[in-house]
Amino acid sequence: MSSVSFTGPPVPNYAPSLACSFHPGRFYFLSPAMVLSNFVLPKIRWFAAGKNFLHVEKYSEYERQGCSIYRMTSIWPSVESVLVLADAAAIKEVTSSRARFPKPIEVYGSLAFFGRNIVVSEGDEWKKYRKISAPAFSERNNKLVWDETVKIMEDLFRDVWGYKESVTVDNALDITFQLALFVIGAAGFGKRMSWQDSKVPPPGHKLTFRDALHRVAVGIFVKLAVPKWAMGLTERTRQVQISFDELEFMQKYILEMIHERREGGSVERHDLFTNLLESNNMDEGPNVLMERELVGNIFIFLIAGHETTAHTLCFTLAFLALYQDEQEKLYNDLKSVLADGRLPAYEDRTRLNRCLAAIYETMRIVTPVTNIPKCSAEDTTLTATNAQGEKVVIPVPKGTTIAVNGSGLHRNPQYWEEPYEYRPDRFMGDYNRDAFLPFSGGARSCMGRKFSESEGVAALAMLVSKYKITVKEEPQFTHETFEQRRERILDCRSGITVTPIRVPLVFTRRD
Repeated sequence: MSSVSFTGPPVPNYAPSLACSFHPGRFYFLSPAMVLSNFVLPKIRWFAAGKNFLHVEKYSEYERQGCSIYRMTSIWPSVESVLVLADAAAIKEVTSSRARFPKPIEVYGSLAFFGRNIVVSEGDEWKKYRKISAPAFSERNNKLVWDETVKIMEDLFRDVWGYKESVTVDNALDITFQLALFVIGAAGFGKRMSWQDSKVPPPGHKLTFRDALHRVAVGIFVKLAVPKWAMGLTERTRQVQISFDELEFMQKYILEMIHERREGGSVERHDLFTNLLESNNMDEGPNVLMERELVGNIFIFLIAGHETTAHTLCFTLAFLALYQDEQEKLYNDLKSVLADGRLPAYEDRTRLNRCLAAIYETMRIVTPVTNIPKCSAEDTTLTATNAQGEKVVIPVPKGTTIAVNGSGLHRNPQYWEEPYEYRPDRFMGDYNRDAFLPFSGGARSCMGRKFSESEGVAALAMLVSKYKITVKEEPQFTHETFEQRRERILDCRSGITVTPIRVPLVFTRRD
């Protein structure tokens, strides 16, 4: 049976680490890291944790266990205990101590299908990738992201929506997914795509570049979870395999781009791909990336950045549609910044704090990656807080698997007042930054954070300044309560990141 982390790539089975088994926790027959347990079965007492369980449970299991760290023990496919963390101090210690708590890179081995990259590496190899990649995420690239996002949103309003008074979409993810795809295409690869691009594949290909990227982004989780021999068993897995076959052809295209840009002289570009090449060309010796490593890293930036931004923006639109008072606050804020009705410029970003606060509050409640896997490289301890506010020291033997639970951390009432309520105002002032972990933490925190934030704020400013967002009224849901509507609109499933299922919205032009 294939296995995956609680919201992502396959997880190895470490040697039993049961010295921490006295600590409060629970038992399941199936490992929560297995596909069957976390992506197929509902919660079954003593047997399976259930689909998307960390997001579903939020902080409730910690309250039941009476501690901000609890233990999960399972016996199949091997006996193992995992420590699940929602304590800000303990998480900071784990994410800041790479030597003591390294990333178990074997978990992410499947993400190396396009070449070695920053996600699947540790130690000196990771330092090499970080050194070359970090300069690529520059201020010039962030501005490019912003400008491309504004242009793409203008094209959406004009070419797709036709400046209609009202536009109904059955699933807002269809909009945000393509937006993120177009932005990463332009600001990541220097390849512009549009809502009106031809859907006819070029000669010798089964898919267009746009459709192949889209299907890979949708189907990458299937590719990671399903064995290669089983990829032809269903129509969905066959389509995913076709997409990956196409992108293997496109590796040649990317290599051609590398050669063209190296030989193309001093044409000024600020996309991520070009920046990565320039950074690599400035280095020497063992730190220089091979061509396959360049391809591997650019593709991992594509997958990671595209999905996180698309899903987060979709959930943000859902929250604003549900909470009209918060949407009105945001609209009034936008009117004050963009008083003359102009388009948002990159220079406005520091004044659009409420846009960012709305996105942050979305990421707090719907944490994109609920589990960040770590392991203990030595015998050590972690300190948690129990229900009485007392400190509890927990032994952590060498080899222990650790799950940094962002969903639990973000609902911990020790750090967040009324943690289950959508209140963007909490990010308009000071807040506990150690208790907010949507982009991971420590040295391995996400390099693409500003890229994602630039895109999200620009897109949200464009949408809310021009359109009022409401939930689509459907007759079968006429009598639902607000709580039922919120649960329906925010319903989600596991994937590389937490994925919205269906967000039906109406966009009505403002006066």
